[in-house]
Amino acid sequence: MRRWRPPLFFVLGGALAGTLALSFAGLVALRYLGPVIGFRDAAILLALGITLATAVLGWLLVRLLLRPIRALEAYAAAQTRGDRPSPPRHYGTRELHATGQGVIAMAHALRDREASIRAFTDHVTHEIRTPVSAIRAAGELLEDGGALTASDARLVGQIDEARAQIETQLAALRDVARARESRYIGQCTLADLAPGLQAEWPQLTLSFAGETVAFPMAAEGMRVVIGQLLRNAAEHGARKVRLAAQAAGGTSVMVISDDGSGVSDGNAARIFDPFFTTRRAGGGTGMGLTIVRTLLQSHGARISLTRGDPGARFEVRFEARQSVSV
Repeated sequence: MRRWRPPLFFVLGGALAGTLALSFAGLVALRYLGPVIGFRDAAILLALGITLATAVLGWLLVRLLLRPIRALEAYAAAQTRGDRPSPPRHYGTRELHATGQGVIAMAHALRDREASIRAFTDHVTHEIRTPVSAIRAAGELLEDGGALTASDARLVGQIDEARAQIETQLAALRDVARARESRYIGQCTLADLAPGLQAEWPQLTLSFAGETVAFPMAAEGMRVVIGQLLRNAAEHGARKVRLAAQAAGGTSVMVISDDGSGVSDGNAARIFDPFFTTRRAGGGTGMGLTIVRTLLQSHGARISLTRGDPGARFEVRFEARQSVSV
């Protein structure tokens, strides 16, 4: 049986009309009751009655508006954490019901999309892994045979290098899919990350500013992001890297700048594209910055390349989010 839900204008209009009616009724009652029981007693009696009636109106507004909104907020928060919550049971008005159904449908669509991406990635890597393994086995058999000429040996070596590159790219695809699903709930500061970063990258001279600014991502996730940027800096000849954080208006920003060779103007627009790399011969997959961008996007942040002098300069920005009550 379909449940009747009042429209929003009926609820708000009824609340306003009820408030006006109480005020008018109080004035009329005070005029007629005052001479009979005394104006003081009449005022006290009317105040109690108006308070009780106002409490009833407030309870109706909470039940029809506030409680459904809080339930929808809790549902959205659970979806963000990766849980599978039950949809809200009460929606109050017709408009809130339509909004709630839209939010639930959007959450299901996003979940299905993530599942399809994961299934596609798993299927592709599984299907390609078999012929790649066959190529590896064939190459090993040819090398062990010992009857290869120098040119044949070079050809087998090139085939093996191509096989290794395919395996590396497949691993990078899995990492991208994993980054879309990873949730590093929590927060951290540069002060929390500095000791580990300095120990992991002794070849770089790291300097920090704004160490107490909090970022809405757990330390494990931020280490993935900063680690990839430091790796890129080291590979492009950097010796010094500066990490500076600041916060304003609920937005947290981290700027990572280095003194390396930087990014050319021709490559600046493509560095976040999947599989784009200038170090293919050196084993680069072109997926490092793609993984970083995907991981940040899943946490409501974005990364951009800005002009560095010298070297590269990346800006990671966590925009202020509307808090969600649970």
